[in-house]
Amino acid sequence: MAFTLDFSTPTPLGYFASLVRDDDLLPLFEAAASIAQDEYPDLDVQQVLGDVDQMVARVKRRCPEDAGALQRLRVLNQFFFRDMGFGGNVNNYYDPDNSYLNAVLRTRRGIPISLAVLWLELAQGLGLKARGVNFPGHFMIKINLPNGQVVIDPFTGQSLSREDLSERLEPYKRRNGLVDDFDVPVGLYLQAASPREILARMLRNLKEIHRTQEDWLRLIAVQDRLIVLLPDAWAEYRDRGLAWAELGDLRHAVEDLETFVEHADDALERGAIEQRLQQLRRALN
Repeated sequence: MAFTLDFSTPTPLGYFASLVRDDDLLPLFEAAASIAQDEYPDLDVQQVLGDVDQMVARVKRRCPEDAGALQRLRVLNQFFFRDMGFGGNVNNYYDPDNSYLNAVLRTRRGIPISLAVLWLELAQGLGLKARGVNFPGHFMIKINLPNGQVVIDPFTGQSLSREDLSERLEPYKRRNGLVDDFDVPVGLYLQAASPREILARMLRNLKEIHRTQEDWLRLIAVQDRLIVLLPDAWAEYRDRGLAWAELGDLRHAVEDLETFVEHADDALERGAIEQRLQQLRRALN
């Protein structure tokens, strides 16, 4: 029996799917960098990885071999936030480029989560025990040191005390009724986020930008990735279906909305989408 070998280049979505298939082997930085291929189709992700490897080598040369974790952390923060000048894009926070790591490397500007993903890759190269944190409204970094834990705001490089974190949480807690008897400790908001959770948050940031701008084609590209990343997140099928409907592609809209209705738990939401489905089916026929 003869076998045919396929040497064709995978599509950007196929490449992303191969990276996020296995939680234990998921390469966060590479998968995050590959998101930009939707906007930059000629992007060489391996070149981006190579550029960051060079940054790791540079910061490593600044650390004595016997440097402790705290010293390595100080060296990294000096290198990243001061010498390289990375920081938050305060002038154009909702620019999609803030979520594309190739653009962040070029402009040295990003949003908390994209800056954190880059910082974490450098921290890993220095052997620091650092993780991303899905803090409400603002992604954070936490670093475990021999004498305790440090929490850093990747937007500014500022180290945050427990009081700082509590103050930042207050508006979120009030909005969600998490006060008095329903209050919970700050530590519960500092759980480490998995690579899959970080990628989902990055994509949902882009999703919100595209939805606000009614950029349905770009939104659908993001939804494709979210569905690959989170195949059981049925609301993502709903949102992709509604975007297809906005574009006038009723067949794809119906397929996605039927998938949502079949699996959705919320009866109220399911009922609203069933009404929309009836309208779309009538338009199709």
